Amino acid sequence: MILYDFRCTQGHDFESFVDEHTSADPVCPDCGSSGARVLASPLVTGSCGPGPAQAELPQTWLAADRGDRETIDHWRAQAQRRERLEERYPELAGDRRPVLAHEGVFEQRPLRAGEDVAQALREAQDLRREQAERDMFDELND
Repeated sequence: MILYDFRCTQGHDFESFVDEHTSADPVCPDCGSSGARVLASPLVTGSCGPGPAQAELPQTWLAADRGDRETIDHWRAQAQRRERLEERYPELAGDRRPVLAHEGVFEQRPLRAGEDVAQALREAQDLRREQAERDMFDELND
């Protein structure tokens, strides 16, 4: 048995089970007139998305609206939702290694646990040099 949506000639909407898709359309239970199948439309509500990544969550007291309880509760719920998603889909988790250094030369490119420090330092210095060159270029062109 298949459940279909129907509309009669008088405009009444109703659902009915039929044996197969080639079965005759049923009559309206309200008025007895013949019914015709209508395309079922799915009900889509809400939104779907992965939510903010770990790096996008507030990292400071100021970013959490100075510790406002509702703001903290909101971001905690967002973080927990994201964690559940990352448990099911680990590829969304990104780099979860602890950050060992994120200031000074490592401001643009944090040093993470397990990295080759010399290589990370070279990459961070290169990024800093490139940023300084971009800043100088922007100053000259302003």
